[in-house]
Amino acid sequence: MFSSYNRDARPPYLLGLLGFVPLVGAFVGVALILYGLIKYHDRKLVLIGVACVLFTVFAYASLGIFSRSEDFQKRFVSISKDELNGLVKNVEFYKVQHGQYPDSLEELTKEDKMIFIYDPVQKIHSKQPNFRYKKSGDNYYLFSAGVDGMDNTSDDIYPVPPVMKTGKTGLLIPGK
Repeated sequence: MFSSYNRDARPPYLLGLLGFVPLVGAFVGVALILYGLIKYHDRKLVLIGVACVLFTVFAYASLGIFSRSEDFQKRFVSISKDELNGLVKNVEFYKVQHGQYPDSLEELTKEDKMIFIYDPVQKIHSKQPNFRYKKSGDNYYLFSAGVDGMDNTSDDIYPVPPVMKTGKTGLLIPGK
């Protein structure tokens, strides 16, 4: 009934190809290490398993390093511009609904969870990861602090919204 284990069976070296799929590769690597040590007693299979695990660790470590670089963050500038333009529309619509501008961007998200106030240019561990917003009387400031994460510097990103039907928004842009 039960077939006996064939000691002459060839170890599954080709499973090592799954090691190039980062997260899956780690699990396959651990399995290959265990197969190599316990079932096949094959050093080559163990080495392939170790290589799979190391590839996954290297892949995720490099993603973490690159995501913190300024060049990586600069690629998100155009996304920030688009998101800021959409936020202007949301802020203006809030005023139409409530008769005044919101005190903070978080007020927008209370009514619509789909409104995106997170600034993609900011570092993941930034103390202020959201777009900058400040209500000023019957107007407001809205911008991204840019790659350096500091307000009122040369790399700040401001929205350039399409002209509203009324032709006027409460958006203030410093220096204009």
